[in-house]
Amino acid sequence: MLLTLCFSLLVSSVFATETDSALPRLTDTNAAEAFIDSAEVVVIAFLEGEESHGYKEIVAAAKVVDSVPVAICTEKEVWADYSVDSDTITIFRKADNHQENLVLAEAKKLESEGLVNFITINEVRYLTEYNQVTAVGLFSSEVKSHLLLFANRGSKEYTDLKEQLAALAPEFTGKFLFVLINGAVKSNFKSLGYFGLKSKDLPRVGIYDSASDMKWLLPEGEISAERVREFCQSFLRGELKEVKQAGAEAKTEL
Repeated sequence: MLLTLCFSLLVSSVFATETDSALPRLTDTNAAEAFIDSAEVVVIAFLEGEESHGYKEIVAAAKVVDSVPVAICTEKEVWADYSVDSDTITIFRKADNHQENLVLAEAKKLESEGLVNFITINEVRYLTEYNQVTAVGLFSSEVKSHLLLFANRGSKEYTDLKEQLAALAPEFTGKFLFVLINGAVKSNFKSLGYFGLKSKDLPRVGIYDSASDMKWLLPEGEISAERVREFCQSFLRGELKEVKQAGAEAKTEL
C-alpha cells in the first residue's frame, strides 16, 4: 500500500512538472537544434528563469501566435552557441537562414502585444503571404530577391499553385524569398499595378529584386515548378538583366 502511494505521488509530481511548464524547456544544444529544425519559424526565449522580465509576456504571446512554436532556454551554455549573452527573445527561420534577436535589456517597453508584433512581423516562411505586417520582415531580410506568386484567393488554381511554390522554395533558401500576393485584396492592387497587372490577369509569377529595384514577369502560360525554377535560375545567372522589365507603363514580359 505504501509503495503504491509513493508511486502515485511520484507520477503526480512528474505530471505536475510537465503541465505546470507553460512552454517546452530546452536543456542542451541538441534539444535547441532539434527544436529549431522542427518548423519553418520558431521562437526561443533565452531567459534566466520564470522570474525574468519577459517570461510572462512571452508565455502570453505564444498563446496568441499559436502558428509559431515557442520554447524557453535557461542554460547559458546553450546561449553561447547562438551568440546570446543576456535575456533575449530570438526568432529562427529557415527561409533565409536568419536569426532575429530582441535583446530585452534594450527594449524600451515590453508587453505581450509587442512580442506578438515582433513575432508576426518576422514570421517569414518559405512562402509568405504579403500584407502590411509581413512586408516589414520581407524587406528587412538580407535576401533582397523575391519570387512573387500573384493569385486570387478562391480561384481554382490558388491552392495548387500555393502548394507547388511552397515545395519549391527550399531549393532557393538564401537566394529568394517566395511571396504570395492575393490579387483579390484591394490593398494589393498597387503591387499588381507595379507589374502592369490586374486581378483578371492572374495567376502570374514575377521576380522583384529590391537591391536594383528591377522586376520581370514569367511569360503567360502554365505555371509549373519546372518553369518557375528555370525563371529563378535565369535571374541568378544574370540573364534577366538583359530582358526588358515588366511595368505599369510598358506592361512587358520576358
